[in-house]
Amino acid sequence: MFKNQEVVEEHRDTEALLAVLDAADQMPIANRLRARSYELLSLVQGSTFVDVGCGAGRAVAELNERGVHAVGVDPDARMLAVARERWSQAEFREARAEKLPFADGSVHGYRADKVLHALQEPERAVAEARRVLRPGGRIVLVGQDWDAIMIDSDDAALTRTIVHARADLLGMPRAGRQYRSLLLAGGFDDVTVEAHTGVFTDPTMLSLVTRLAEPACASGAVGRDQADEWLAEQRRRAEANCFLIAIPFFVASASA
Repeated sequence: MFKNQEVVEEHRDTEALLAVLDAADQMPIANRLRARSYELLSLVQGSTFVDVGCGAGRAVAELNERGVHAVGVDPDARMLAVARERWSQAEFREARAEKLPFADGSVHGYRADKVLHALQEPERAVAEARRVLRPGGRIVLVGQDWDAIMIDSDDAALTRTIVHARADLLGMPRAGRQYRSLLLAGGFDDVTVEAHTGVFTDPTMLSLVTRLAEPACASGAVGRDQADEWLAEQRRRAEANCFLIAIPFFVASASA
């Protein structure tokens, strides 16, 4: 019985994560960042490109539509099952960013979107990218800076505490600002970095502030009453059309 219950809970967790990812993928800034990442990859028709941390596979499908052979890689078998169901013509493999299922120098391009912040040792993933890329191959890293999220609030100090506490629960919350250093240390050339800011005022983004406040509360960084009061303020702001959250994204590219 307990095993069946665990399966149900895992299914619910996957469904919840998919709902969040699908909603995020539809946002204008997400569309712009994906399109920009494809430009920076310098796509070559018929060449092999890998999308690491592919999730439900949207970027893999979009890359294939552009005439390349894209392979999606993700460590989550449940996500890959969804990706294969949605994009049956695409290729997906189960693997971690630190150990990719490709021979040395066998791929033309490498893309990782919102991946490195979840790793304890992102430099290992960068080294693995360098291994699988052919000479002159392109790498593009995309991701937000979790420690620099900006939220309009009457209590700036509490907001800072919540944002920083949530960031500290991640492997590398400031990975985005470190992309350039990681790529240079990994032996890449022609490293460039762009910053893009997503500004969100729609009440649907209240789910994000909840996902910031609840882990911060669970970690003990803020009290239950503080978290509830802060979330209530954000709901009031949304009802009054005064809600605002801004998220900085970094896009780094380089050549092997």
